[in-house]
Amino acid sequence: MTTIFSSGSRFTRFSEGEILTFLAKHSKIVRVCVQLTTIMPTYPDCFTPFQSDISSITLPLRFTYPFCYDPHPLSVIAALELQTHLTTQTQWTHPFGLDGQAPHSHGKMFGVLVVRHPQGQLGYLSAFSGQLAEQDHLPGFVPPVFDRFTEPTFFSDEASQISSINHQIIELTEATSRQALIHKLDESHQAAEYAIAQQQQRMAENRAQRKRQRKEAEALQEPEQQALLAQLAQQSVYEKWQLKQLKLDWQKRINELSSQLDQLNGTIEALKQQRKQRSAQLQQKLFAHYRFLNQSGEEKNLNDIFVDATNPIPPAGAGECAAPKLLQYAFQHHLTPIALAEFWWGCSPKSDIRQHKQFYPACHSKCQPILAHMLAGMPLDENPLLNNPAEGKEMDILYQDEAIVVVNKPAEFLSVPGVNIKDSVQTRLEQIFPDVEGPFVLHRLDMSTSGLLVFALTRRANKSLQKQFITRQVEKQYVALLTGELSQQQGEITLPLCADLEDRPRQKVCEKQGKAAHTRWEKVAIENGQTRVNLYPLTGRTHQLRVHCAHVDGLAMPIVGDDLYGAKASRLCLHAQKLSFTHPYHKQRMTFEAPAHF
Repeated sequence: MTTIFSSGSRFTRFSEGEILTFLAKHSKIVRVCVQLTTIMPTYPDCFTPFQSDISSITLPLRFTYPFCYDPHPLSVIAALELQTHLTTQTQWTHPFGLDGQAPHSHGKMFGVLVVRHPQGQLGYLSAFSGQLAEQDHLPGFVPPVFDRFTEPTFFSDEASQISSINHQIIELTEATSRQALIHKLDESHQAAEYAIAQQQQRMAENRAQRKRQRKEAEALQEPEQQALLAQLAQQSVYEKWQLKQLKLDWQKRINELSSQLDQLNGTIEALKQQRKQRSAQLQQKLFAHYRFLNQSGEEKNLNDIFVDATNPIPPAGAGECAAPKLLQYAFQHHLTPIALAEFWWGCSPKSDIRQHKQFYPACHSKCQPILAHMLAGMPLDENPLLNNPAEGKEMDILYQDEAIVVVNKPAEFLSVPGVNIKDSVQTRLEQIFPDVEGPFVLHRLDMSTSGLLVFALTRRANKSLQKQFITRQVEKQYVALLTGELSQQQGEITLPLCADLEDRPRQKVCEKQGKAAHTRWEKVAIENGQTRVNLYPLTGRTHQLRVHCAHVDGLAMPIVGDDLYGAKASRLCLHAQKLSFTHPYHKQRMTFEAPAHF
């Protein structure tokens, strides 16, 4: 028997006799080593003790509310230590795009979870969302909640069946006989239309000729006249019968071809349904293997977690985000979660907007149901979104008459009632003007955006102003402060926008599904390394100005204080400072201005 002892990177082989001799001579040292092994705690593989001095930092009383938070100082330190590791490690490579926009570069969301070991030591766990460097497992990072690749046969049988069905669908769809049938059917439709059109043209010409003949028949004697009219009538009936028969003949040919194609398409559709059913079953099987713990030891799989969600089918990638992976590892190894934070590392995607090193909340569509289960029973920080930021704030009414009211809305003040907070400009106007038909909402500003809003007080005014907004007769000018120095003086941005359904209320750039969004801009001044710009939205998409400023294909500079597309600050430096429209009653052009206070 041979045993290997390791010392650093060196390995030494000893025989069993040599080991016994060593133990006899050094029994005291061995006893001390055994005692130290008993005293020294053993940590899970992914537990990283803090390298920084954290002795002066107070622990949070509650765990992080993951969907809206300011990272705790311990989370910030853990994130900085992980970021140092990302820049210095050499065990793997990933195209983060930090040294330039390589063709396939893409950033990645990382997470850190500050935890306490059962024996009291603080440390943190690290995770990445999805895969990193095309791998699920990397040293120092927690593993996926479920690794399907550890079970080679997990997908093999069902996946091969789906692959076989898919191959049949492709073969039938692209078969030469089917393509020839489609071509012949198309030709038949065209030939039928041509033949019928030709027949109808001849009938029109013959009808005109018969009309002339009937006119000429007026000069004939009664018997001859009646005979000619009867002959002409018979010709008309016959031509109609010919047209009917022509249509029936062509329809018969087309129906025969359509029937043959329908049979083939029916076979293809049946295979598609079979593929869909098998895929759904495989997906359910996969979801059943994603099992998530909470602090009480209760375990639920994805199917159970999403059963009461708005969409009971878990979205793609559910359970692969950093936060669930971190909590799962902590609960599995009896580590107490203290604080959580997630940050983006690398260049931003083309559609979403992510800033390098910026902290982000957990996504709603994939993570909210999962984290609701995993954090059940844990005391959490309050959800800031439930607090009314407009409490104690006043709004200025700049103008009012019998038709309209113009308001200068403060920052952090809702334009209209929200899901959780009802206090808003609209509700306050309803209290101020209880006897009017309105107030009617014509446009909105983001809660964090300050500036001018116009409301209609009557239906007549509402109809007139609505038309002006729809036809873009209303002129709006915003001022913003950008987090950088712009070199250009002016320009236009046309990036189409749509809602990010996986992470509302964020918007994203999408060429396929996005709606047209057009912004004109001009530089005003450079102020302490930041740029003041005037923005002119020619369309009114949600978050249009914020996305157009932050996106790499826009100005590539987030607005100061933009907590969705940039970094949080004391406020969002975006203000609607000028508004022009035609008065709905006296038809005079009106312009209102309110200076920005940033």
